[in-house]
Amino acid sequence: MKLNPFVKAGIGLTFALLWSCPTLAALTEAKNFGLEVKVTGQSEDDRDLGTQKGGDVNGIGIDLRPWIYGESGNWSAYAMGQAVASSDIIETDTLQQSADDENQQTSNSDRKTKKNYLAMREFWVAYGGFTPYPGEILKFGRQRLRNDDGQWRDTNIEALNWTFDTTLLKANVGAAERFSEYRTDLKELSPLDKDRQHLYADAAYQWTPGQWIGLRGHHTHDNGKLDFPEPGVATDSLDKRENGDLTWLGIEANSDAYNWRNTNTVNYWASVTGMKGDRDTVNALNADGSRPATAKRSDNISGWATDLGVRLRLDPQWQVGAAYSRASAEYEQNGLQSNRSNWTGTQSRVHRFGEAFRGEMNNMQSMSLFGSWQLREDYDASLVYHKFWRVDGNKPVGSNGIDAVQNNTDDVTGAILSSTSLPLEDGKKDLGQEMDLVVTKYFKKGLLPAALSQSIDEPSALVRLRAGVFKPGDAYGSQVDSYMHRAFVDVIWKF
Repeated sequence: MKLNPFVKAGIGLTFALLWSCPTLAALTEAKNFGLEVKVTGQSEDDRDLGTQKGGDVNGIGIDLRPWIYGESGNWSAYAMGQAVASSDIIETDTLQQSADDENQQTSNSDRKTKKNYLAMREFWVAYGGFTPYPGEILKFGRQRLRNDDGQWRDTNIEALNWTFDTTLLKANVGAAERFSEYRTDLKELSPLDKDRQHLYADAAYQWTPGQWIGLRGHHTHDNGKLDFPEPGVATDSLDKRENGDLTWLGIEANSDAYNWRNTNTVNYWASVTGMKGDRDTVNALNADGSRPATAKRSDNISGWATDLGVRLRLDPQWQVGAAYSRASAEYEQNGLQSNRSNWTGTQSRVHRFGEAFRGEMNNMQSMSLFGSWQLREDYDASLVYHKFWRVDGNKPVGSNGIDAVQNNTDDVTGAILSSTSLPLEDGKKDLGQEMDLVVTKYFKKGLLPAALSQSIDEPSALVRLRAGVFKPGDAYGSQVDSYMHRAFVDVIWKF
């Protein structure tokens, strides 16, 4: 198997980190290693809402994740690999984007998701001796960045990140840029990630027991070279068609609502974020195939978003709640989000905008009602109803788990000549509704080093069902199918 240079570099850097610094010259001082085995079955029907052949997924896969961790004094280092084999192209990783590479119409084989691949998920070295507080640590390398609501950061990326986590104050400051996917099948970055740097900072203060208020900021700088279309030359979905600088500033308040162990009778969260920046966008060729008068256009963009929620504890096991989110037409997220969190009050992290629809905060508002159940640390379940609308009925929404297309066919033979994304109906705001069910049974628990709290998704062996059924609304038109579903069964065991 031929590895791309970044994968080779990642593997080499991993071993260098593990053996070259005083941290880990002797792993016998403090040694941790293990293997996470994950078996995933996926059933998915009508991702394209019946607009093209295919769009269905039925497969099973195994995902092996060996990891090693060592520490000595204030130094530590960690690495996790990954080997995936499956019967179909399925998602064994909740960090995979729903509309990721298997949906891209591209002739470039350097970014085609395959059934089987090897990867380096993380490799980093850390130092925790700048302050006497045990929750302070500086990490350098490919690492898991995550914030509580998953709407700002939840991804593996190359970063320099400083975390300060104490009883009264939590803060993060860092810089990140994706240089590679470190996967044998994905040799090219997505256009969004090419030459895009992230700078971020956040701080939250516990002003009274169990009540937090905080500020968050994020800036992206993208000066990557644009790929301008050439007459007579086919375009590729991996061409970079836009760049620019964007800045997000936000304020948040919550009752420690994303901590599933808290026992508050009433939990809440509230956030408001503003976004502003500029963007250069490549102009398409004219209808006759000639070059446009100007190669690109420049725009100033701005938008805002809010996310609100309340959760009521009926007894030690049962909770009910409601949540509302709204993002203006020009608002968009920063590209590092997963939108997964413990917002329903259970140990299982649930997608904020539907396990099937998987919406993003872009020209969308949603209303969610849910009930959840947690039995000690052995079982949990969440049942969620979502309703989605467009904010501006004449503008598109951000990427999601739907891949409906509009086909251009031959008038004589009926053969499909080309396909483009299905445009939403002008003036129609109803995107649809969804029901989700997430149920988990946990098995053996194990204590992990504190430095790995962000790296290990699940601290326990488990069996989990994640399922969503989406019913499209009027915005998708009358020619699409009535329902689509996406369901996963995950079995995780740890050695």
